[in-house]
Amino acid sequence: MMHDMRDKNVMQWVRLPLAVFACLLALWSAATAQSYPNRPITFVVPFAPGGLSDVPARVLGAIMQEKMGASIVVENKTGASGVVGATSVWRAEPDGYTLLINALADVQNLHYIKVPYDPITDFSLIGKITDGPPLVLVVNGNLPYKSLAELIADAKANPNKLSFGTSGPATSPAIALTQLNHAAGTKIVDVPYRGSGEAANAVATGAVQGTFTFFTSAKPLVDAGKVRVLAIAGKDRIVAWTDVPTMQELGYANFNHSGFVGLAGPPKLSPQIAALLNKALNEAIHSDAFKARMEALGMTIPAADTNTPENFAAFMRAENARQAELASLTGHDPMAPKQ
Repeated sequence: MMHDMRDKNVMQWVRLPLAVFACLLALWSAATAQSYPNRPITFVVPFAPGGLSDVPARVLGAIMQEKMGASIVVENKTGASGVVGATSVWRAEPDGYTLLINALADVQNLHYIKVPYDPITDFSLIGKITDGPPLVLVVNGNLPYKSLAELIADAKANPNKLSFGTSGPATSPAIALTQLNHAAGTKIVDVPYRGSGEAANAVATGAVQGTFTFFTSAKPLVDAGKVRVLAIAGKDRIVAWTDVPTMQELGYANFNHSGFVGLAGPPKLSPQIAALLNKALNEAIHSDAFKARMEALGMTIPAADTNTPENFAAFMRAENARQAELASLTGHDPMAPKQ
């Protein structure tokens, strides 16, 4: 009986310091959030300067720093399809001063290469920055194809005759071509280049007959008459090309290859800091200056009332499942994160 009483007293004394520690930790977290930010914030972009993740990050940073009263620096950490930069943020202190500009490659990578983290559960997702741009299907301007139907008819009649430039395996242009071949029953040859812009230029010179490339790479070539756009590989038509149909409209269901750009922090980021960043993010992306710059890139802005960390996580989960289905068309099995 005496032993039982003594054990209870010991447990009570143990619980008390733990309770005090928990309270102090909560107070410290709240105080940290209230003083945030008090030094420069770094946006880590895992891709090269001038790319489809980099430009939105720089425009966003310039607007957000005015609203938050702290400098925002963009740092490009490239390599391994974005894994190098993402890994650096995954391992960073969860204090809100090192943030990741994430993108479609984060979920695509899971199904083609080994990564040390899960892009959804191992990061503190804050919100979307942009949707898009979509891929567009273009062909050399001197070719006779005036519609996707004409291109497909020739490809079916002449297997392996036509070639499309891509950005290499496990990239959106290559995945889109695989889906088209699978859906249309064609055998268009994949010719890999070092990027979608280089592949688009190869179409313009006639080195290959066509490609799926991003709107930003295609537009100047279309305007110059060097390539012809036949379809939009996104959910909606593009404002700049309202007369160009989507792949969905042309009978290719679930043919959506659009990028996105988002903001995420290291795991265990304070909910208060995440909420503050989400608020500043939504205010910035809905400014006239930001919307004008993104529209020129073929990107759209997510609605502020639904652009929450929870909805961003749900979007990432759905996109991950969709990318797994597309990977199966290429013969790849979904890969679990490396522990």
